[in-house]
Amino acid sequence: MTTKTPEEKRLAVRRRLRDDFKFYASTSLKIRTKDGEVVNLKLNEAQQRLIDMIEAQYAAEGKVRIIILKARQMGLSTAVGGWMYYWVSQRKAQKALVVTHHADSSKALFDMTRRFFDNSPPGLKPSTKYSSRRELKFDTLDSGYAVATAGGDSVARGDTVTVAHLSELAFWPKSSAKDILNGILQAVPTRKNTAIFVESTANGVSGEFADLWAGAVDGTNGFIPVFLPWYIQDEYREPTPEGFERTLDEQKLAEAHGLDDEQLMFRRRKIAHSGVDLFKQEYPSTAEEAFLTTGRPVFNSEQINDLLRIAPLPVEQRGLIADDYQIDPRGELLVYADVSPSETYYIGADVAMGVRGGDSSVAQVLDSHKRQVAVWRGLVHPDHFATVLERLGYRYNTAKIAVESNNHGILTCTRLGKDLAYPNFYQEVVYDKIDDKETVNLGFRTTSKSKPLVIDQLRASIRDGEMTLNDKTTLKELLTYIVTDTGSMEAESGCHDDCVVALALANHTHEGVFTPIVSSDDYYIASI
Repeated sequence: MTTKTPEEKRLAVRRRLRDDFKFYASTSLKIRTKDGEVVNLKLNEAQQRLIDMIEAQYAAEGKVRIIILKARQMGLSTAVGGWMYYWVSQRKAQKALVVTHHADSSKALFDMTRRFFDNSPPGLKPSTKYSSRRELKFDTLDSGYAVATAGGDSVARGDTVTVAHLSELAFWPKSSAKDILNGILQAVPTRKNTAIFVESTANGVSGEFADLWAGAVDGTNGFIPVFLPWYIQDEYREPTPEGFERTLDEQKLAEAHGLDDEQLMFRRRKIAHSGVDLFKQEYPSTAEEAFLTTGRPVFNSEQINDLLRIAPLPVEQRGLIADDYQIDPRGELLVYADVSPSETYYIGADVAMGVRGGDSSVAQVLDSHKRQVAVWRGLVHPDHFATVLERLGYRYNTAKIAVESNNHGILTCTRLGKDLAYPNFYQEVVYDKIDDKETVNLGFRTTSKSKPLVIDQLRASIRDGEMTLNDKTTLKELLTYIVTDTGSMEAESGCHDDCVVALALANHTHEGVFTPIVSSDDYYIASI
């Protein structure tokens, strides 16, 4: 066995400090505890899970892009801050930027990093050029660390940042959050040895954090979603009193997540203090329950989330080309089931103006079993949307089409029902008591009376399991469709309800689910 020299041992330790964050943290990072003591950073369960995800992504991709949905006070800002200091203080030409939602938070995170620096072992402490209340500059390494407050500072303008920590993004000022976020994302090059960490508790179902999280879950934006539930935190438990008994809800939670009585007692105390909704937002058990609407959800959130988890991908995507829906990877029609020649189909449509940045026009296609077999969603002028619907209707066996006739829908209804003379178009008969005559109106007019009717019908169909929903965008809109304080039913602020309205109209005009008879040639024949 070859005995290492003291110099070889020193170099081996130094390499480990450079390459092994957990070792570096336990030996070289000092934190201040809630008891006021300054001690080495010993990673808790949540912090260890996060670091494992960071290291796994870095090993696979050579860079880090992580978004963290967390419960309160799990020490994740500390873990990210420690990793950033470890990275920047040992490598050349690195620029770290931390952006928080509030000046006090910016100061707290900078003070934490300053503590890392002040308590670094002599061999690991980098030489500094200068230090201020918001910046550390390491002159020999040509690296640095700075903090800023979203909405209060000029953030990342003209800078090249290699490591960024965006803290409590859900609470950044709504008026400027998007611009600041986009600026920072542009400031970090899309190359190896860069890192972006976004972490926050949830704050509603809309906004930059909710959108970034949704994109990470869908795998479309390059970020890895990391959700860490409250119950993995050892300190989140309370002694149980004598005679403690679980409620039915607590028993279900215990079975779903392996909770013990002391954890349930902690949850019970927090709920007694602030209510169950705020507990779910700040101490979520699942990612879905963290994103609460500001109003009362119209549809059952748990049921919709269950459907979201099993929602399939479209079997194909088609676009309207030369008056026919042809395979097109960028087409607006998402298809979830093939057309059956013996099926009866129903289409509900919501019409928008068709301008970029506005609402989309949507058509929902249901079959005779209320299975969602296709969804058309896109930006198109109301006049051309009539052609979209006509071609869609004929594709689905001359489906019955109901179009909302309010506002922009008037043009779509007129062209579809009169100019194109579509034969199976929904019409309303209105009786005028004064003139004693009936008037036939094209399409479905949404009023203060008709809207609750069709929405309640849709809610009942979904609740009772009559409807099979496949489209993720539709399901997400159902989650954010709420009853406001004034009693109106509409999309959560910053969200859309085009898919909901179109689905409600398709359901309203549906003639009811029936049991088919399967003939010898495997075609469905409607039973009488």
